[in-house]
Amino acid sequence: MVSSEHTASDSSAFTGWYKSSYSAGNQGECLEVARGHATIPVRDSKSAPGPAVLFSTDGWRSFIGAVKQGRIGA
Repeated sequence: MVSSEHTASDSSAFTGWYKSSYSAGNQGECLEVARGHATIPVRDSKSAPGPAVLFSTDGWRSFIGAVKQGRIGA
């Protein structure tokens, strides 16, 4: 797995992937998050072996907060 500070080129190296309960069926617009890691890996559900973005715990909380507050557009 090649990685930089904020990405991993092969997300299959992580375990514990799950989709949000807000994901709707097979629309293909879902993110998956993996639990139980020092960083929080996030990947596109359409490309399971593809890259992952790695968030710090605080970074993930900030991202989720921004989404919930509507500060990140759809």
